[in-house]
Amino acid sequence: MHIANANGPTPDQSKAAFGRDDGQPIYMLNLLKFRDKAVYADGRTTSLTGREAYALYGRAMSKLVADSGGELVFSARVRGLLIGEIEGNWDAVGVMKYPSFKAMAAITSSPEYADIHVHRDAGLEGQVLIETVMG
Repeated sequence: MHIANANGPTPDQSKAAFGRDDGQPIYMLNLLKFRDKAVYADGRTTSLTGREAYALYGRAMSKLVADSGGELVFSARVRGLLIGEIEGNWDAVGVMKYPSFKAMAAITSSPEYADIHVHRDAGLEGQVLIETVMG
């Protein structure tokens, strides 16, 4: 499976997202691939799986999003592929609703986000985020 960069958007991707922000809610589709075992950049020893480390991040992130007026809309394990072909499967999917792209950017640049981001990085082997809007 070709795994996308889990570290964050490129500068061009960020610039494009700010350019299309119209202040309306966005629904971020997350495709997630977890590490078998969590790997923390600071070298800490852990018995956590990637899924467990990401769950620490996910719970805290859901609270940050809810505090900003957004919500976790949907989260599920991937069970199988029905149509199409890919190398391997994603492990999980989720949809997070943000009041706007700027609101999401404010969350991800906050000190609270910096505190939890370590678990995201430790747990993810790869991620794709697809920004969607209603209508």
